[in-house]
Amino acid sequence: MAADPEVLARAIATPMVERISVDDTGRALTEPLRDDIRYLGGLLGDVIRSHAGDETFELVENSRRDAFGIRYADVTRDQLAGRYTDREVSELMPVIRAFTNFALLANLAEDLHRERRRRIHLRAGDPPQPSSLQATFGRLAAAGLSDADVAEALRAAEVVPVITAHPTETRRRSVFDAQNRITELMRVRARTELTPDEDARLSDDIARQIVLLWQTALIRLRRLTISDEITTGLRYYGASFFDVVPALNNDVRAALVNAYPGAGLEDVSMITMGSWIGGDRDGNPYVTAEVVTEAASSAAEAVMRHHLTELAALHQELSLSARLFGPVTRPLAALGSGFAPPGEPGGVDDEPFRSAVTAVRSRVLARALVTLGEDFIDPAERSAAESSAPYDDAAEFLADLDVIDAGLRAANDDSIADDRLAALREAVRTFGFHLSGLDMRQNSETHEEVVGELLAWAGVCADYTGLDETARIDLLTAELASRRPLTSPDAELSDLAVKELGVVHAAAGAIDRFGSAAVPNYIISMCSSVSDMLEALILLKEAGLYRPGAVDSSTGPTCTVRVVPLFETIEDLRDGAATLTATLSLDFYRDLVRTQGNTQEVMLGYSDSNKDGGYLAANWALYRAELDLVAAARETGIRLRLFHGRGGTVGRGGGPSYDAILAQPPGAVQGSLRLTEQGEIIAAKYAEPVSARRNLESLLAATIESSLLDVEGLGDDPEQAYADFDELAELARAAYAALVHDTPGFVEYFTASTPLSEIGALNIGSRPTSRKQTTAISDLRAIPWVLSWTQCRVMLPGWYGVGTAFEQWIGDDEARLAQLASYYENWPFFRSVMSNMAQVLAKSDMGLAYRYAELVPDADLRNRVFSMIVDEHERTIAMYAKITGTTDLLADNDALKRSVYNRFPYLEPLNLLQVELLRRFRAGEDSPLIRRAIQLTMNGLATALRNSG
Repeated sequence: MAADPEVLARAIATPMVERISVDDTGRALTEPLRDDIRYLGGLLGDVIRSHAGDETFELVENSRRDAFGIRYADVTRDQLAGRYTDREVSELMPVIRAFTNFALLANLAEDLHRERRRRIHLRAGDPPQPSSLQATFGRLAAAGLSDADVAEALRAAEVVPVITAHPTETRRRSVFDAQNRITELMRVRARTELTPDEDARLSDDIARQIVLLWQTALIRLRRLTISDEITTGLRYYGASFFDVVPALNNDVRAALVNAYPGAGLEDVSMITMGSWIGGDRDGNPYVTAEVVTEAASSAAEAVMRHHLTELAALHQELSLSARLFGPVTRPLAALGSGFAPPGEPGGVDDEPFRSAVTAVRSRVLARALVTLGEDFIDPAERSAAESSAPYDDAAEFLADLDVIDAGLRAANDDSIADDRLAALREAVRTFGFHLSGLDMRQNSETHEEVVGELLAWAGVCADYTGLDETARIDLLTAELASRRPLTSPDAELSDLAVKELGVVHAAAGAIDRFGSAAVPNYIISMCSSVSDMLEALILLKEAGLYRPGAVDSSTGPTCTVRVVPLFETIEDLRDGAATLTATLSLDFYRDLVRTQGNTQEVMLGYSDSNKDGGYLAANWALYRAELDLVAAARETGIRLRLFHGRGGTVGRGGGPSYDAILAQPPGAVQGSLRLTEQGEIIAAKYAEPVSARRNLESLLAATIESSLLDVEGLGDDPEQAYADFDELAELARAAYAALVHDTPGFVEYFTASTPLSEIGALNIGSRPTSRKQTTAISDLRAIPWVLSWTQCRVMLPGWYGVGTAFEQWIGDDEARLAQLASYYENWPFFRSVMSNMAQVLAKSDMGLAYRYAELVPDADLRNRVFSMIVDEHERTIAMYAKITGTTDLLADNDALKRSVYNRFPYLEPLNLLQVELLRRFRAGEDSPLIRRAIQLTMNGLATALRNSG
């Protein structure tokens, strides 16, 4: 159906920012932010003029003015686009760099403004803000929970952000460091009363960093490698995690123990870290055994450097003299390993705590020598490493630090014990000798192919893939009971099988070197059956990680690596609980789960379910799946831990984490939560300690609240709401499928109207855009699917189909409209769905989208598909207004509203430049410069939008 010409014309002509209302109060609140942006923008302008010349500066400045003129209808997009059409790519490159650097500086200013507002609230003594731990503990106190209630929910509490690679988060270390230096200088500017001379020097310092930013290439010329991604992921530990995570764990533990002294939570460390970078080989042929080893070793090196550095600093600080506190240092004698305090046989010098730290550090060096090799050890310290007994594990290291802690407290030096030593003790609890758990992930189809080959080579089954599910389960169960391997060193196997076996053997090597926490999980993508789960165990068995029980059944099977099914499609989410229950019905598997703390982890895939069924259908499928999985866990007597595969964008499960966690169904959190963090979201959340603390605190707050409080808001009988959303989800899925799966030529439209092809052709990320070399939407990876729609400002995965579903379900029935309005007011799940969708709609822009649609050569196809998109866009906005009672898409998110209003005009040049460059590139103008320019526009838009894929 074609869109109404007037609707189409309005959609094309009106920037979406005009649908966002910012009143005088909002503008007043952001005046300091705008001052910072003007200040940084002015310094950037000076740098552009001095380094790129007056002509480039004028082009950038005129582009900026035109971008704001478009908002006020003083300038048309044609006029702004016309500035670029006749210029060489070399002339356009500085413009792209200018607006990308401005986006980096604007992000920085916004983060500082949030920090400023938070400090204002704290100084004013305002009630604690939602998502803060102070607010959470207030809610717990009001609920009157007993120590036993809290103990039951939080004794095994665990919150695990899992860092993943992302093609648009490719900032170089030099850029990252320059941003952090500017941030620190801007903090000084904001909090210090400067003299005129000091202010001038500070401005010079900031300008100098902006010069470095301008003169530093934002992206690499070569394709990003997995080694680059590993380095990028580890960067955040030095930037924030090493400081923030131990401190936050200590603070939360102290608060819990103080509020609930009988809950037995003295040893709880809630936050640990995970990673997929170097272990996720689903669709990434570049993840090999060598890469797994590199990822695990690099992580271990990072944490070992941290421990050794902190021990060196501790040695410098603990200059306490035995002459001043005498025999109370006797607890240090428990260190053993040749250490004895003064006055004891073999006693050392007058500074026993320094001697104790030296002894401990020598054993850490010895551990590093054994696990990381002599190249890691400074030659000056090799003798100490070689002459000491290495720690067997991190627990032994922690025990010695506990002894030093006890010695300090015996000397009445609690304040010293509570400083660097306390942080180091918590760092050892949290990071061990491995730093973070590296998850392995592979697609179930690959497992099926490799296991079939192994079974055929061993003479067990010539045609495994030809068996039905029951026969597969029987065969695999028998193999998992046998101690006999399926391979031998002389096995003649395919390259795929050799590679897959190499990966699991490398994981076994990492576990042997760094401990079982180094590789805790094996995730099965596109898991849809019991045999999918058992096939992964077969591979783990070949590496010696899965061990069958004793022949006489006196002991059961063991495996330090958990097998984690990932339910991704709508159907797999629907059947996930049945798959889990069927797997747990196998006696040997149930015995295995018991040895793993009676806990089964299940991962939920936001990205592929969305690509499969659309936004509303996917969100409801996830909610329903969680309800069913919670029930299955209750029936089978296991503890369920859910792992949320959230991307940066709403279309991939993004949105505010605090709200998303509170929107989970009852029983879905239970003190434990794992979730992926990726893309620009990682930098936005964790690039420096203040924002990292705030964001990690919100994860903890939501996890604690969801575990201990009734947050669903549907009362005792939620079944009507569930039934209503079953219907709504089916309507939304049908509307989505009518476009994405059933419209002839849709794939052609999508490919031509977005930068999809260029994402694959340019050096973005280490991973191919598709799992297979096909053009099918089902085989396309979720990141390029969402990234493509985001770059062209359609944002389709975050809203398409929702308006039709609401309109059809409500019809003319005002009672149904009132029911949805009630759900919006009272049900966190629905409120979160609507809020996240509104955020996406606010970032969409059909006028800019039409510019990309014009890249589709088939005019009939272009008009037909774009009209469907515009129709649904208008319908969805209208239905949102009816249900929520407001036409303001960001009425519930003032901070984002002000951000969108202030910064979005600056995206206009980047979008228009990208369209111009794509047009030229596809017309045959291919050169390294134009490819780099297109990549820069992608990077700039990703930076400015802050959650592009």
